Amino acid sequence: MTRKVSWGVLGAAKISLEKVLPAMQRGEVARVDAIASRDLAKAQAAAKSLGIARAYGSYEELLADPTIEAIYNPLPNELHVPWTIRALEAGKHVLSEKPIALDANEAQALVAARTRTGKLVAEAFMVRHHPQWRRAREIARSGAIGDVRAIQTFFAYRLLDADNIRNKPPGGGALYDIGCYAILTARYIFGAEPTRVVASLDIDPKFGTDRLTSALIEFPGGRHLTLTCATQIQDFQRVTIVGEAGRVEVAVPFNAPIDRPTHITIDSGVDLVGGGARIEEFPVCDQYTLQGDAFSRAVLGEAPLEFPIEDAIANMRVIDAAFRSARSGGWEKP
Repeated sequence: MTRKVSWGVLGAAKISLEKVLPAMQRGEVARVDAIASRDLAKAQAAAKSLGIARAYGSYEELLADPTIEAIYNPLPNELHVPWTIRALEAGKHVLSEKPIALDANEAQALVAARTRTGKLVAEAFMVRHHPQWRRAREIARSGAIGDVRAIQTFFAYRLLDADNIRNKPPGGGALYDIGCYAILTARYIFGAEPTRVVASLDIDPKFGTDRLTSALIEFPGGRHLTLTCATQIQDFQRVTIVGEAGRVEVAVPFNAPIDRPTHITIDSGVDLVGGGARIEEFPVCDQYTLQGDAFSRAVLGEAPLEFPIEDAIANMRVIDAAFRSARSGGWEKP
């Protein structure tokens, strides 16, 4: 029988209860055995609804559980680093939600914690495990659409609830919550780090967080990512990867459905009405399941950790540069 990694979860975040944990429970080598909340009743209710064996009324109790090998940290953004460090120091491997920190300097502390404890730590960007993104990167790097010069990413949803953590400083706003995906996937496709960033943020006067953010991010060789992310307009997401001889379009790039196949469109660009377009379809899968199993296999020593914490810090540096650019009004280097 395949051994499964025993996971514990910090907090009862909505994304955790509705998406991540049910997906991880379907994994081949991951098993969710405990959940903690500062409200014991909340933890118990979550455990009961998901069939999790143990519930704790504090994060400290969970970290003291000697049977738990790995921690999933979906706490508010400002709590990612401090509780990830505490989990590492408790002898647990940690998969922390994105963004890994509020800035790259804070995130850098995770490198020292990893070195000190010898435990694995990574950022939870599930999209990199979905076969549609694996295939998009393969096509982009193969030369099939020529030299890839530009990526355009649009990611938006509408959330007007003042009590939602995504609308609260210091860790809320569009750039932290969803702009990070645009940056990450461009780095993933280009296989390079940006050289400079210019950005504009529209700040909600009531929430104090960015509700509409646009940026131009330059990569080596004059390649560009143009991104728009927003938290108060119509739900929509799309990524277009454009080369000198064609394009790849990812129709549902970030919230890929788990109840139907996904697809990407590859277009040779022979005309403007899709005459050169073909579709590649991917079987039903759950990117959160794939992510949980990938990290668990690294814990078991069955596979290397594909995206170490240094990758998360590199992504954070670009986010930092975008915030600095919005303040300075000019180009900033990550």
